[in-house]
Amino acid sequence: MSAPLNDWFTREILPHEEALLRYLARICPNPADIQDIRHDAYVRILQAADRYQPIAPKALLFQTARRLVIDRARRRRIVPIDLKGDLDELNLLVDGVTPERRLSIRQQLIAVTAAFNGLPERCREALWLRKIEGCSQKEIAARLGVSEATVEKHLMRGVRLLADFLSERRLTEDKKPGASGAADGVVYGE
Repeated sequence: MSAPLNDWFTREILPHEEALLRYLARICPNPADIQDIRHDAYVRILQAADRYQPIAPKALLFQTARRLVIDRARRRRIVPIDLKGDLDELNLLVDGVTPERRLSIRQQLIAVTAAFNGLPERCREALWLRKIEGCSQKEIAARLGVSEATVEKHLMRGVRLLADFLSERRLTEDKKPGASGAADGVVYGE
């Protein structure tokens, strides 16, 4: 590994290890797999970063880990064909996501990202720490230097603003068929 890549990895990825392990502890059905998944995620991130530097390394780390958990779950569900007589009995999950559905999902993700980025800073920080990093309200309060009651208010306000935005977006889409629904530059009042 080159020195610049090593420095980048140490600066951009390793600081999130504790949050990654908490996240994996929440989503991984087999706790014995957590360290392997963490390692595999690091390997994939390094391989990708060797070709190009990711714009959002933290998001890439969590997304990579999530996909590795899903891949492991799928592999455990696969039954060798020689043990089954009839292929119809396998009941394998088929990826039936059409290109149109992928586009719709991408548009929804863009809209949610814009809405999240448009939240007031403290609401955004509190929601990120709670939902993505898996911190408790007490941990969030300590990290943000506020009371737990304030953290709860930030969380409730953030969720309410996101829900309001997404409800308004759905109403707008219902009125305008074919609209992309991408919400650029959404900013909520502080």
